[in-house]
Amino acid sequence: MAIRKMTAIGAMGIATALALTACSGSAGGNAAAPSDGKVPEVDGAGEKITVWVMQNDYSAETLDAINAKFTELTGAEVSVQSQTWDGITTKITTALATDTPPDVLDVGNTQIASYAANGGLLDLTPYQDDLAQDQTWLDGLVDPATVDGSLYGVPGFAGARAVIYNKKMWADAGVTEAPKTYDELTAALDKVKAANAQTPDFSAFYLPGQYFYAGMQFVWDAGGDIASQKDGEWASGFSSDEAQEGLEAFQTFQNSYSTAASATLDVFEPNQSQLFADGKTSAILNTNTAAILKVNPALEADLGTFPFPGISGDLQPVMLGGSDWAVPAKSKHADLALNWVKIAASPEIQREFVVGVDKWIPNSVEGIEFAQETLDDVRSSFFTAALTSKATPANANWTTIESNKDINSLFSAVASGSKSIEDAAADYDDAADKTLNTP
Repeated sequence: MAIRKMTAIGAMGIATALALTACSGSAGGNAAAPSDGKVPEVDGAGEKITVWVMQNDYSAETLDAINAKFTELTGAEVSVQSQTWDGITTKITTALATDTPPDVLDVGNTQIASYAANGGLLDLTPYQDDLAQDQTWLDGLVDPATVDGSLYGVPGFAGARAVIYNKKMWADAGVTEAPKTYDELTAALDKVKAANAQTPDFSAFYLPGQYFYAGMQFVWDAGGDIASQKDGEWASGFSSDEAQEGLEAFQTFQNSYSTAASATLDVFEPNQSQLFADGKTSAILNTNTAAILKVNPALEADLGTFPFPGISGDLQPVMLGGSDWAVPAKSKHADLALNWVKIAASPEIQREFVVGVDKWIPNSVEGIEFAQETLDDVRSSFFTAALTSKATPANANWTTIESNKDINSLFSAVASGSKSIEDAAADYDDAADKTLNTP
């Protein structure tokens, strides 16, 4: 899942060197299942691995640091090849079918299952504990990379959504502190709504109906889910009592605080950040403040953020975006590839470069807790939100549902009232069940 970068974070020094040492071993061929659960130590002198990295995911500085440690460890070299998003699914699928695929792939966290479905990715389960390096990976990164109980991707970085609000606009309405509960949130929005009642097309909280990432937060908060798997069969989950409760909560919130016209719209037309920058809304749900400040830099001092509080009493779970590292099953240098991925996922690289240079949320709970010590209030909310995260189902056909926007249409129908919640959920579930269970 592609996401925009988080706002800047000060760089942090690497506290300790990576606990890896090289010795002789096989640099080529597919990795054999380890007897000790460890990534194999490899003498890769004279070898070179190929790493495909998606454009704008990692900086050259970060990749250079990973490559330098990798070469120091193994003696092997690295060819990094930047890939554009246009047509990448076809390009990766084609490469995985060849006998000479790249050795490491940078893959969106929701895309792992589609590439693993036909045996295209190496099963990393035997190495999972060693690759985790005593870190607790974020659920929204590791869950969609775990297919039928097996791990096919190693978390690389994350991005999460938090509420962005205009502190001055809220203060003018009598709200001077960020809400910590759902009741405090709705009470604040009621005041903002009343204070701006005469402003045309104003929304206290702009939340377009097709914004299914936001809608799922309400469903998850109520205990529902997108889909579940039992005995090899997938079942879409929106007809459950819990999901229905979440859909109703989404409808009530959206209808109460967003514009009527927004019920059938997405976040792009009109752009929600543009609306915020123009003063047409006092709050949105987004992954960062950069787009707002690009339009209206003068707003920087007025921006505040907080994780979305749930009706449940906990924070709403967020749809985590981000990227995982995967190793093609046909890699000729799988042992070397595993070493490269282990370095890329290490706590040291995460702290110093993924967070410090690239401004992403790190791949683990411990990484977030470490980073929080350096974050200001605006940045901290996104990291806190990521601690309670989920993602789309680890199903090879999920990409079809997301690309045809069936799930967007579900939430739009609920928000607009074009269908009853029960009918909208049943119609979606019927179609999704067929797609999810297509061989």
